[in-house]
Amino acid sequence: MSEDHKKQLEQQLWNIANTLRGKMNADEFRDYILGFIFYKYLSEKMDMHANKILKPDKIVFKDIDESTKKGKEFIEAVKEDSLEKLGYFLKPSELFSEVSKRGIEENEEYENELLAAEDKVEYGKEENGNGKLEAERSRSFILEDLQKILINIQLSTMGTESEEDFDNLFEDMDLNSTKLGKTPEARNKIIAKVLSHLNKIDFKINDTELDVLGDAYEYLIGKFASGAGKKAGEFYTPQEVSMVLAKLVTTGKSKLKSVYDPTCGSGSLLLRVAKEVEDVTNFYGQELNRTTYNLARMNMILHDVHYRKFDIKQEDTLEYPQHLGYEFEAIVSNPPFSAHWSAKQGFTTDDRFSQYGKLAPSSKADFAFVQHMVHHLAENGTMAIVLPHGALFRGSAELTIRKYLIEEKNYLDAVIGLPANIFYGTSIPTSIMVFKKCRENPKDIIFIDSSQHFERGTQNVLLPEHIEKIISTYRKRVAVDKYSYVAPITEIAENEYNLNIPRYVNTFVEEEPVDIKAVSTRLKELELEMNETNDELAAFCKELNIDTPF
Repeated sequence: MSEDHKKQLEQQLWNIANTLRGKMNADEFRDYILGFIFYKYLSEKMDMHANKILKPDKIVFKDIDESTKKGKEFIEAVKEDSLEKLGYFLKPSELFSEVSKRGIEENEEYENELLAAEDKVEYGKEENGNGKLEAERSRSFILEDLQKILINIQLSTMGTESEEDFDNLFEDMDLNSTKLGKTPEARNKIIAKVLSHLNKIDFKINDTELDVLGDAYEYLIGKFASGAGKKAGEFYTPQEVSMVLAKLVTTGKSKLKSVYDPTCGSGSLLLRVAKEVEDVTNFYGQELNRTTYNLARMNMILHDVHYRKFDIKQEDTLEYPQHLGYEFEAIVSNPPFSAHWSAKQGFTTDDRFSQYGKLAPSSKADFAFVQHMVHHLAENGTMAIVLPHGALFRGSAELTIRKYLIEEKNYLDAVIGLPANIFYGTSIPTSIMVFKKCRENPKDIIFIDSSQHFERGTQNVLLPEHIEKIISTYRKRVAVDKYSYVAPITEIAENEYNLNIPRYVNTFVEEEPVDIKAVSTRLKELELEMNETNDELAAFCKELNIDTPF
């Protein structure tokens, strides 16, 4: 797909999304449009899979008559195989294209009935609007069918291996919400319109070389994030930052057994890691927000990650970890900055925190996330976490934890400073800390200051060249004037484990020396010029017989 075609598709999707917007905020109409796109994907995947099964019988899935005995036998055979291979099932009448078609037909029929009713009133054939009311009452709403279908997708997985992965996936799509329209007719009309527009778009899901739908989904998530203010940080990491994290944890790797994100949001960061290697065997994540958890599971499936290959859980990661006992080869995270957590006394005996001597403060969970991730890191693994700058130098318990990680464990591999204002919902400068349990360079830590390397805008952006400079400097582990420094562990100890980047990377730019003699000479010249100008002005004032202004 050409770049122009891709942009055209993205713009089409954004235009369709905006037909739903109305008075809804970004969060709300995001859930509807992404849900519809997901339903279209499931339908097309189902249709393709069913037709492949039915090919030897020369039967087309959509043409099966669901009411006949033979039709039911075919559907049952397809269902059994689909639940095993796809993890869900849709009947021919439940496919996106069929529902969309019914929606268009019903809307046209409804409009005609209303026009006919109005004509009768206008020409005196009806004394009141009873004909119009009857047309409205007899209307078979497409939204009722659609709501049942979305529930049926979930019900089809009950008792199967994929049940948890599809559980309540569509719970945020309330098709009876007045936000879609004040009346059932209005809601039906807008939904039918959206389905019709989406049905015209070919996502090319049969082309295994392309990920058109996945890329489009990511594009929309990013667009919604840009309009969601502070809430955006709950579900989305800017793509450029995701790319940096992904490249850091895949350094030296072509395949990964596992990747984990303890605050996975919409799952975009996990999927970004997969783009940096040939294959990822399994994806793991945990997310607190229920809506975002649904988004993450949809995102996995839309990117053709088989339901057996991902394990996304919904719970508070620090308080109720869902993957205890697991170790991961790559871990990435952009946790909420300086979040509150309970830091309750019971955690002092928790294997994740017990060895450090102190818990992260309850008002700042930054290092609690670090400790949690380190606990899950495999011996051959790499983890990268985004943190506020304060985590690099704050004292008390955080200093104790930093010291233990560096002095006792020697896990810290790199500290990278990022520019301010590159995250949604906050303008603060941030940093990335990279940890490894088996470090190739155990005697030093590399510091990189990329805080001044970005493209300025309403929201600052890391360009490809900025990303490349960060990654190449990290991988080559070289000192670059005013950009990076390889600090011996002994120097960090001398600095009392303060990791503030300016202590190690001197970005001070010396101003050019001032020639005082030349400046003095120029000032004298200016004084003479001013005196001459004043004399001329005084002469003019005298001629005009007015007072001089000085």
